[in-house]
Amino acid sequence: MTRYYSYKGCGTCRKAMKWLSVHSIVVDELPIREAPPTIDELRVARKSGYSLKALFNSSGGDYRELNMKDKLPTLSEDEALELLHSRGNLVKRPFVISDKGALVGFKEAEWEQFFGVIS
Repeated sequence: MTRYYSYKGCGTCRKAMKWLSVHSIVVDELPIREAPPTIDELRVARKSGYSLKALFNSSGGDYRELNMKDKLPTLSEDEALELLHSRGNLVKRPFVISDKGALVGFKEAEWEQFFGVIS
C-alpha cells in the first residue's frame, strides 16, 4: 500500500491529494506531524535520489526555529534522518512511500512517472 504523509493545512498537499483522486490512485493518508515517516522510509527517499536537504521543509517555521540552514550541513545523515523522524513538520511534504520508492513534494511530471499515469 502506498503511504501518503500530508498536513491538512498544506495547500500543496491538498493539490496532490486532488491529483491522486482524479487519477483514482488509492493511498493510505497519514498526518505527517503526528505520525512522521520512519527512518527506514526516509532512507528509501534518499535511495530514490533525494538529497538530505531536499527532505527538509525549508520554508517551514520549525526549519527557521531550529536554524536548520546553518545546522543541517553539520549533521551526519543519521542525525538528520532522526531529526526528520522526530519532528514531522521538518519533512518536505507531501511525502509518498511505496514499494516503488518515494516522492517528496508535488511535481506533477514526477508523480505521473512514478504512478504510471499517461497524460
